[in-house]
Amino acid sequence: MHTGKQYRLLEFLMWTRRDIYVVLILSIIPTVIYEVFHFKWVALPWVPIAMVGTAAAFIIGFKNTQTYNRLWEARQIWGAIVNQSRSFGMMTRDFVDADAETIRQIIYRHFAWLTALRFQLREKRAWENSDKPHFKEYRKIYRVPEWEDKLEDELSLYVSDEELKKVLTHKNRATQLIALQSAQFKKLKGEGKISGLEYIELELMLSNLYEQQGKCERIKNFPYPRQFASLTLFFVWLFVGLLPFGMLNEFAKLGEIYVWYTIPFSVFVGWIFTTMDKVGEATENPFEGGANDIPMASMSRTIEIDMREMIGETELPAGIAAVNKILM
Repeated sequence: MHTGKQYRLLEFLMWTRRDIYVVLILSIIPTVIYEVFHFKWVALPWVPIAMVGTAAAFIIGFKNTQTYNRLWEARQIWGAIVNQSRSFGMMTRDFVDADAETIRQIIYRHFAWLTALRFQLREKRAWENSDKPHFKEYRKIYRVPEWEDKLEDELSLYVSDEELKKVLTHKNRATQLIALQSAQFKKLKGEGKISGLEYIELELMLSNLYEQQGKCERIKNFPYPRQFASLTLFFVWLFVGLLPFGMLNEFAKLGEIYVWYTIPFSVFVGWIFTTMDKVGEATENPFEGGANDIPMASMSRTIEIDMREMIGETELPAGIAAVNKILM
């Protein structure tokens, strides 16, 4: 998540410069053919090209709206996880009539669940953009904790060696950690340390956490529909490719020297369209490790600090700070 007021124009230009190079070449070729080799027939009427541009603008607008909705839904889900985690900590502290170490074990197992969940959500998918050159290049200015740290090391901070070995044998570690919570609550109920009503409330809380996990997995495992993504790509580059052919006659009407204006104006207009498409692309997968992702590590650390304070701990971890205005 970008924490500054805005991205700088230079950042955008560096991020999209490869597209600028392509658009520049696509603009130079027809202009040189038209003006230097005098093949005037390459110029095309502007009206049909403008219609293609209108269609491209509509499909880009649709894509960006839908990808923003995916991002905002992911943020709402993690907001719910924050709220429900605080409630879970309060209920565990007040409902479970057990020693401090047992309470701590349950609370810390919740931290392990948060850790396992965010590591799972950072796993790469074939449709994600994290391996594209412009994403890799921009990623050099910030760090993705889930890609640099080891899950085993992180989980070992919160659960026993026995539970760690058990959890790591499963693919969905987050699911197993909540199952361990449920098993312990059942055991505590059998020992009379949780009343029947309180046990039901705690189990409902675990079910709610499962629900939030499932919502995250739905966004992670179901991409923005590929047919719409492909259509946007085709329309944008069709328009960008045709754009200089349509501008030739328009600038030629102003005078022969003005024909060369086709190049900068085609680059400028083409850059606008390709950049709008890239912004939507950078928003469609809110857990892929991009600069606009949900800051799961930071939110998990906030939850950890709040819940540790609930059980009286004073030696608390520091909050996660943004690196070059990117908070993960």
